[in-house]
Amino acid sequence: MNDLLPPYPLLEYDPAPEAIIEPSRVIGPIDAPVHCVVCFFQEVITALVTSGRAREIASSKSEMGHHPLYELDVDGRRLGLFHPGVGAPLAAGLLEEMIARGCRVFIACGGAGVLDREIAVGQVIVPTSAIRDEGTSYHYLPPSRAVTASPAGVMAIEQTLKRHAIPYSAAKTWTTDAIYRETPAKVRLRKAEGCLAVEMEAAAFFAVAQFRGVTFAQMLYGGDDVSGGEWDDRDWVTRTSIREKLFWLAAEACLSLA
Repeated sequence: MNDLLPPYPLLEYDPAPEAIIEPSRVIGPIDAPVHCVVCFFQEVITALVTSGRAREIASSKSEMGHHPLYELDVDGRRLGLFHPGVGAPLAAGLLEEMIARGCRVFIACGGAGVLDREIAVGQVIVPTSAIRDEGTSYHYLPPSRAVTASPAGVMAIEQTLKRHAIPYSAAKTWTTDAIYRETPAKVRLRKAEGCLAVEMEAAAFFAVAQFRGVTFAQMLYGGDDVSGGEWDDRDWVTRTSIREKLFWLAAEACLSLA
């Protein structure tokens, strides 16, 4: 074995600008909206499609099936929309494909576990950075403990929330690959680092965006509680009104960006 190799494969960052399978080579650009909301709420997307507000303009395909890119009109402006799936590898791959199609400005809306039980269900959290406790981001940026969101994207989200007098917390989030390995010791460590939330995609999103030179920021709402010795579901995935509102806030923030 080469003694010069890093001790772990994830530390073997390769800065080569092009890979063997380059998205721009296998996915042709289309007349896609520059602005795009990355929405984790399938029921919100389904409602927009059913009502005729959103129409499919392209589709990616995987062993899971089709992954549509939609377009909707928001006050005369074009807005893209897609569901990124769950987990950093899939989310990063689909983001890559939407960038290849022509989208350039992204605001994501999703939910997250909270590391502080005082954070109510539905409270908005704006990640300024993400702890890289996943694998995908290490293929896009050199190893580091955290990766930052787009400052312009974060500012657009904060200005939108302030405009609507919606309270929020701006803080680090913890991105993990393993939802069943969020141990009490790790929760304490992440809280000490300043994390308020835990999710599975933010670090990868931010890394892909930096690598590809696009704008990406995210809004989360407080969901289940993993701050104590036992998990509290808090029925977080049933909060449809919160999820719909967060989508429209994300759309407004996205369209406010140049």
